[in-house]
Amino acid sequence: MKVAERYTDAELISAISSEKDLNPAIHFLYQQYSGATRSFIMSYGGSEQDADDVFQETVVAFIDTVKKGKYRQESSVKTFLASVAKHVWFNDLKKKERAGFREKQYESTRDHEEQDVSHQIGDLEQKQQLRDLLLQLGEACQKVLLLFYYENLSMKEIVDHLPYENEQVVRNKKYKCLQQLTGLIKANPVIAGQLNELIK
Repeated sequence: MKVAERYTDAELISAISSEKDLNPAIHFLYQQYSGATRSFIMSYGGSEQDADDVFQETVVAFIDTVKKGKYRQESSVKTFLASVAKHVWFNDLKKKERAGFREKQYESTRDHEEQDVSHQIGDLEQKQQLRDLLLQLGEACQKVLLLFYYENLSMKEIVDHLPYENEQVVRNKKYKCLQQLTGLIKANPVIAGQLNELIK
């Protein structure tokens, strides 16, 4: 990689404020300071992608602060960037924690709705009756339910097999498919009776 032109803090501020040679100045910021941010983020359990995202947001915030004349130069550029990066990352962690808590609450409210159908599927010793029933569902539902209940794949593993964005999308799809399956069982007392016999 080409070594960026070197800048003093004052030269960086000038280049950004005037937008003269802005790209080389930004290049210098990345070469000079992104490594420290990467080390910090990864020491707190973040990934390289997290570090890249945080540093990009940090640089954007720094440039915006300088252009608005709000950078008071009370600290060095290095210290300022480190402070902003920490603020951005800790905010991201809080958001992820809140999202994880909300997801757990959401999942817990649905568990009892899935329990009846799920234990039938998971505990069946003779599963041909269920396969016959699954054929009445769409192809997407068949794949999700078969991978989960027959192949015993985790949500993460199903993401690797099917074109879904993440585990939460798979959970939502599985839930909807189970609702359809419940409807089919209720509408077909013969099959429902067979399933009940199999789990006695």
